[in-house]
Amino acid sequence: MRVPRSLEVWKMGTVNYLDALKLQDKLISRRKTHKISDTVLSLQHPPTYTLGKRRTDHNLLVPESDLKTIGAELHYTQRGGDITFHGPHQAILYPIISLRDIGLGARNYVEKLELTMIELASLYGVKARAGGVGETGVWVGERKIGAIGVRISSGITSHGLAFNIDPDLNYFKHIVPCGIADKEVTSLRRETDLVLPTEEVIHEQLISCFARLFCFSDLIWKEDAPILPDNGEAE
Repeated sequence: MRVPRSLEVWKMGTVNYLDALKLQDKLISRRKTHKISDTVLSLQHPPTYTLGKRRTDHNLLVPESDLKTIGAELHYTQRGGDITFHGPHQAILYPIISLRDIGLGARNYVEKLELTMIELASLYGVKARAGGVGETGVWVGERKIGAIGVRISSGITSHGLAFNIDPDLNYFKHIVPCGIADKEVTSLRRETDLVLPTEEVIHEQLISCFARLFCFSDLIWKEDAPILPDNGEAE
């Protein structure tokens, strides 16, 4: 008989990218020392470009000094993957979970993140697929609908996935998304014929797909979860 596994879900709304980065670092430390259980952050960011640890600056197609004029920031991170964009109307999940506790390797973890977005798309009649050779993330035909960039430290995950509900796709014109040239970026709004529910509902559906695939049976929801202060305790 399988032991029920719980997942804390922090619904955070819109969070500045650097604040989310600092929060993840604190939660990773607490997860490593078993002070918290597996946790996932559900949020959106203001317009933000991020680069992974490979530092592929050449895939940013405008001077960094021009980003302010389009209302966007640029941040460097320690996640895997290439340059990507985060912004309003995009559903982001940052899982802080122990792969050792679930008995998953890095490749299987990424595959389950892909399946999480594929399952969500299927709820709206959209046939998505995992990327092929040289492609990361999740695709609808030759159009990218979801990005993945993860970091794993001592078996604890951070960063995660970003699924395009209805972001301003013009922001993607300023980069080579995930370092893959000559490919379009798309969104759920663009691909489905169905009327979409509120974004909150879609965020919750994404979390449900994630929880099912990772066999979390007990979800503990935290609405408007706070950023942790410097002592690492929730306010």
